[in-house]
Amino acid sequence: MAIRLIVGLGNPGTRYARTRHNVGAAWLLELAQRFGIRLAEERKFKGLLGRGDILGRDVRLLLPTTYVNLSGEAVGAVAHFYRMTAQEILVAYDEVAFPVGVSRLKKDGGHNGHNGLKSVIAGLANDRGFPRLRIGVGHPGSAENMVAYLTGVAMPQAEREAAAKSADLDDQGLDLVLDGDIDGAMNLFHAPPPTL
Repeated sequence: MAIRLIVGLGNPGTRYARTRHNVGAAWLLELAQRFGIRLAEERKFKGLLGRGDILGRDVRLLLPTTYVNLSGEAVGAVAHFYRMTAQEILVAYDEVAFPVGVSRLKKDGGHNGHNGLKSVIAGLANDRGFPRLRIGVGHPGSAENMVAYLTGVAMPQAEREAAAKSADLDDQGLDLVLDGDIDGAMNLFHAPPPTL
């Protein structure tokens, strides 16, 4: 099923802008800039929403203005209003299961302890069938340090750049994602780099 909405998860405000929890939001803002899509505040959707042409397709971009753990309020409102199914929504977010510099696409699944995903699933009437872009941010080593690691400190510039580079979908990969061919996009995106 073709993708009609792309969401980037992150906490609002400058205090969180450079934290690990905001790599999904940063990725979405970069995508909006790349395709010249302006995001504007839509209070009824609890987010910044934009609409534009991405590789010949009509796509909406959403940056929830709630905290990450309430992201589903924005995603659910937009999906309900525009009659979108979970399979038509791509969600980009921070993934502690991967080191910085590793990003992966995934077709669907559970929340794996990510409160933002938990909220999105709830906002989509418990439908877990949305594709995801999981952007590796590494793990602090212990669960007690997780909140501070994700939201309390800025991610070093070199790590932010490595995360952004790993999550960069070229036109070919993005084309497959937008077509809903997540398997094809995964094969391309997860392929090892060519050896010289």
